[in-house]
Amino acid sequence: MLQALKRALQLPDLRNKLIFTFAMLVVFRIIAHIPVPGVDPTRLAQLFQTNQLMGMLNLFSGGSMTTFSIAAMGVYPYITAQIIMQLLGSTIPSLEELSREGEMGRQKINQYVNLLTVPLAALQAYGTGILLHSQGILANFGLFGPATLQTIALIMSMTAGTVFLVWLGELITENGIGNGVSIIIFAGIVSRLPQMVGQSLVSGGNYFALVVFAVLGVFTVAAITVVQEAQRRIPVQYAKRIRGNRMYGGQSTHIPLRVNSAGMIPLIFAMSIMLLPGTVASYFAVAPGIVGQVASTIRDVFNATGAIYWTCYFLLVVMFTFFYTMVIFQQQNLAENLQKYGGFIPGIRPGRPTAEYLNRVLFRITILGAVFLGVIAILPFFAQGISTTLILSSTGLLIVVGVVLDTMKQLEAQLMMRNYEGFIK
Repeated sequence: MLQALKRALQLPDLRNKLIFTFAMLVVFRIIAHIPVPGVDPTRLAQLFQTNQLMGMLNLFSGGSMTTFSIAAMGVYPYITAQIIMQLLGSTIPSLEELSREGEMGRQKINQYVNLLTVPLAALQAYGTGILLHSQGILANFGLFGPATLQTIALIMSMTAGTVFLVWLGELITENGIGNGVSIIIFAGIVSRLPQMVGQSLVSGGNYFALVVFAVLGVFTVAAITVVQEAQRRIPVQYAKRIRGNRMYGGQSTHIPLRVNSAGMIPLIFAMSIMLLPGTVASYFAVAPGIVGQVASTIRDVFNATGAIYWTCYFLLVVMFTFFYTMVIFQQQNLAENLQKYGGFIPGIRPGRPTAEYLNRVLFRITILGAVFLGVIAILPFFAQGISTTLILSSTGLLIVVGVVLDTMKQLEAQLMMRNYEGFIK
């Protein structure tokens, strides 16, 4: 791998792409340290210790929420906009037709995603400001009153920070290596790792816990890599066609059905649903009477340290994995495309029987992927007794492994084009 990396750096165009990607990540880390004025850092640190929803948002912002910088929301509104457009694509006929128009259709949908990102970012910025203001962390916040201009300036600056990060991600995608938005999230997660390890060593010096955590992390990464790359290959044969004096078709290929087609999306869905009731209930737990008692009960039930929380989390991850996989698979229209171009699965009739066969195979292999994602999701429940400062984030591990694999494949393709030996053996 080191030899292949050395050869890759010797290629001028590939070296320039790597340097450009690194430069954009440096810009991202600089933006992540420009704070929004008027925030109490001490109370902000206390909020992150008690509020799990803020911790999830901090993951996608690359740690920028801890300092409440102008990039505090990261690219999370953009990811939300992408998920919304994917789900709408299966319910709105015009969007479904647009997704079938090739590159032009994908560019148009991406424009819609970028436009949807702006109001979602503004809404999330306002909601985050209200949360911080209610906790006494952000003073003088509100759209109506003496703090109107300051509130508008804060919302606009945070929205601009998100749009700027999305722009950086698109620049990396066009001129660098890998998917830009994913690399930005990856850089934020990796940048926090040295700080977490340092805090664990300084706080208690529990070297045994650190070793156990490292071994558990290595095994988890290996398992994620195997499942992420696992696929069921469905053989496909194309019929021979004669046009004039030439024969077309007749070749054999396959359809790679991935065991985990949903990626990290089910984890995000399930985590958002599980954290929302407890977060809202915590604001009403101090209320007197029956309201406070009910809110306290809901907060205790949805506490991340309880077995009920993690059981529900596991079930939601499994359910959303099936749901999201089937939605994305239906949008691809594999059976229709195969029949259109003269392809067929040996032993299966084209058309509806092919679609039913593919659905059965996908359902069976998704069972393994869904259960695996569920186990990965509840892994912090089993690891929380090892160390209090080190947190094994299942979503973070999935992002890191996925981005590394995708980047390695792109580097492999660049090297193979020049007849060099690649990373992947």
